[in-house]
Amino acid sequence: MCGIAGILNPHGAVDEELLNRMCRAIEHRGPDSGGTHVEPGVGLGARRLAIIDIDGGDQPIWNEDGTVAVVMNGEIYNHLELRKRLLEHGHRFRSRVDTEVLVHLYEDRGERLVDDLRGMFAFAIWDRRRRSLLLGRDRAGKKPLFWAQRGPILLFASELRALLQDPELARDVDPRAIDAYLTLQYVPHPLSAFSSVRKLPPASVIRVEDARTKIRRYWRLDHSRKLEIDQAELEERIGAELREATRIRLMSEVPLGAFLSGGIDSSAVVAAMAEQSSAPVKTFSIGFPDQAFDEVRYARLVAERFATDHHEFEVRPEALSIMPRLARHYGEPFGDPSAIPTFYLAELTSRHVTVALNGDGGDESFAGYPRYTRGRRMGALDGVPASVKRGTARLVALAAAGGKNGSVRGRASRLAEVAAMEPWERYATSLISFDRRQRDALLSDDFKRSLGGWRAESILGNAWLSSPAHELVDRMMDVDIETYLPGDLLPKVDIATMAHSLEARSPFLDHVLMELAASLPTKSKLDGPTPKRALKSALRGLVPEEVLDRPKMGFGVPLSSWFRHELRELPGERLLDPSVDGRGYLQRAPIEQMIREHHAGSVDHSLRLWLLLQLDSWHREVVEVPIGSSEPVR
Repeated sequence: MCGIAGILNPHGAVDEELLNRMCRAIEHRGPDSGGTHVEPGVGLGARRLAIIDIDGGDQPIWNEDGTVAVVMNGEIYNHLELRKRLLEHGHRFRSRVDTEVLVHLYEDRGERLVDDLRGMFAFAIWDRRRRSLLLGRDRAGKKPLFWAQRGPILLFASELRALLQDPELARDVDPRAIDAYLTLQYVPHPLSAFSSVRKLPPASVIRVEDARTKIRRYWRLDHSRKLEIDQAELEERIGAELREATRIRLMSEVPLGAFLSGGIDSSAVVAAMAEQSSAPVKTFSIGFPDQAFDEVRYARLVAERFATDHHEFEVRPEALSIMPRLARHYGEPFGDPSAIPTFYLAELTSRHVTVALNGDGGDESFAGYPRYTRGRRMGALDGVPASVKRGTARLVALAAAGGKNGSVRGRASRLAEVAAMEPWERYATSLISFDRRQRDALLSDDFKRSLGGWRAESILGNAWLSSPAHELVDRMMDVDIETYLPGDLLPKVDIATMAHSLEARSPFLDHVLMELAASLPTKSKLDGPTPKRALKSALRGLVPEEVLDRPKMGFGVPLSSWFRHELRELPGERLLDPSVDGRGYLQRAPIEQMIREHHAGSVDHSLRLWLLLQLDSWHREVVEVPIGSSEPVR
């Protein structure tokens, strides 16, 4: 595990000092050691968090004759099997580290090496003979990779901050990124907050050769091929693949533990770890004084069931003092409020272990979100002619005219409006923070003109329309895996953990387990109002019943209460400051109205206010800092 950075300049020398600054900017991702290599045309750098072959795995790593070099961020969980195969083919290894399999596999398979990898990774491979660079990212998008082109020069890095060390790289904010952030809570790939920088999409590679840059996608889930399988075999398959996905993620030469939220997915991972560990599993949970948001009692049930070495931390309102740190580490606006407890959980965990497993990905593969149940209910309307739905919506809207938010008439009007939507639009409403009308009121006229008609909803619409999934619930899960998972959940955990030099591993994101889940009939995953039916059945008798059968809570934060009581003045102090007006994004009046309505309790604007606060923090901590500042992030 580490952070990587590099520069490709096909027509000249590489700025070695720039490369060193880029590596210093991501030192927190790999505090154990660092390495660089510079030659005419290319510079490669890495910061290492030593987990396997602690003494012998520094990067870059070369093949036998020095013609292929690699730097990698992540872990290859099947590296022992690959190593055995490569040795049989005559390759020679100099270390035990998993990264070394990449150079030898590249010699055999070229850019098709990604098809053989089981793990989380972002890598760069320099082919000295071909004078080409290959960048690659894992299937789910667990490990990030940013890249930019400045004329013939290409730069890449694990974090946006590293690229911003280049004083010649344009720092113009991308208006589409801001519109997407306000809509989705995150900046989706391939966009970044800056127009000059892009994110490599998950399951993709970039080949740069002969002044040409070519991006290719190499993997996608297939929901169309369904298994015909009885219940007993289904449960056995799920249990076996989950145990195997967990087993290979226990590979470590340093202390290892698990995040334990008290939900089904993290509890399942802890159960699989306990079954395969000789010592008590170290588990880590975070909670809130507000019982409506606190899951610690369920985490304790699981900890007691498996006799774990359990640790807890409580988040209070003063926790929002980390807002500037969040902005600096994420490098672009990031609005998921659960980043707050995740950041503190990572800090707590890093005091005890270097690797932590978690339950990320279970909801997207096994239909755990309430929006899937709601979406399927609303899907019954898809057979009704569009003209009938629109007409009904207009009649209901007229009858409900004047209804306030939350009133019976208001809810009826909103329900009719949603019912008249296309399926992808209904799906999008469950994810959008500021809808189109709210953004039109909030954004300045100049900013809206800079969008040129582009709308962030197109990100979800394009993913929906291009999905190969046939059934409605499968398509919702597929779009989540394409957008929400790599855009929100995975960067949230990657940045929070790596900020504290902690590696996070996710058994549910093992692509073999994901492919199995995609092949299961929808009814086996979502049965009436019961989510995760297949996974719950596989865990019945192992995970406590109270955990399996309780309603999903999510990793929420009591922002609504905080912004009405303990932190009542914060939104106004920050968002109504004259400096916010000067940035040209937002209009003042809608912000004032949101604050008034939230304080009065008439509308819960807490998430929207949080998004605006994080946008403000990002502008202060990233956009307005001196160019080239490479001090480690604090």
